Amino acid sequence: MYVCAEMKIEFAPLHVPLRRRLQTAAVVQWVFSFLALAQVCLAAFVLLCLSDWWIVGVLYAGWLYLDRDTPLCGGRRSQWVRSWSVWTYFRDYFPITLIKTVDLDPCHNYLFGFHPHGVLVAGGFGSFCTQASGFSQMFPGLTPYLLMLPFWFRVPFFRDYIMCGGLVSSEKASASYLLSRPGGGHAAVVAVGGAPESLDARPGALTLQLLQRKGFIKLALKHGAWLVPVFSFGENELFDQMENPAGSTLRRLQDRLQRTMGVALPLFHARGVFQYSFGLLPYRKPIYTVVGRPIPVVQNSCPSKEDIDTLHTLYMEGLMQLFEENKKHYGIPEDKQLKFI
Repeated sequence: MYVCAEMKIEFAPLHVPLRRRLQTAAVVQWVFSFLALAQVCLAAFVLLCLSDWWIVGVLYAGWLYLDRDTPLCGGRRSQWVRSWSVWTYFRDYFPITLIKTVDLDPCHNYLFGFHPHGVLVAGGFGSFCTQASGFSQMFPGLTPYLLMLPFWFRVPFFRDYIMCGGLVSSEKASASYLLSRPGGGHAAVVAVGGAPESLDARPGALTLQLLQRKGFIKLALKHGAWLVPVFSFGENELFDQMENPAGSTLRRLQDRLQRTMGVALPLFHARGVFQYSFGLLPYRKPIYTVVGRPIPVVQNSCPSKEDIDTLHTLYMEGLMQLFEENKKHYGIPEDKQLKFI
């Protein structure tokens, strides 16, 4: 590798194996999809409506209206898209490893609590939205669905693309639809910390927004869906973030934006395509997404506050146990512990 002393830029080697270049290209398209593809799709739709092909835009708008409830009803996944070779290169870039601790009976529906959120939920996407992780082989009979902010399912063309991967709306009606399916076999994956937790995602961070997050517990109780804690070791190691301590001007602006639009804006950075000093690509750090033991849940269509608090405590204990049992295997010092806020 080469270093420019004046600017302190560390360049990538000139001779890099083709396999690694393809891995980088796969991550470039993934980051682009998260950060810019929605805007490009929206612009393309507007231009289509203003062009000589405006009738196509009108027909698609009609389709959007007729199809508006699909993100709330399990989406429209495509095994072809989920099996693209690009996702294998994406997985190997970090790499991402999905780890099973116990078998999960496909006769039940499950609610997976994914932690931590990280900046872009790379471990969640790689593990549950592609076939590259081997989820179907590890958990036969289970179909995973990663829940995403409803806002993105209103963007023309983009919504259809993300649904192909198994992404669905994070609205309560969407989760309820999945968890109430007769016969079991559905796993709704929720990044419990949500957008606010992404603002604290940086290397070494082990703080989870969980103490007041009880909506997913209530949903599990109402539908009798078994809870499964999932911890993604390495998720917070992928990006650095501008300092934004609580009370700072930047953090107040970020919190206001999150409350107004429901979308967080972490000012993250890591490496580039041809150099390792700055850019928006994640670092090549391994991610180990560990699926924990299920917590049996008895259906209660009208749970009391005490019922919710009791199950919430059991869930936190299960998540803490999962973390403590596995941290030594994935680079976390023995003296480090999770902190719930």
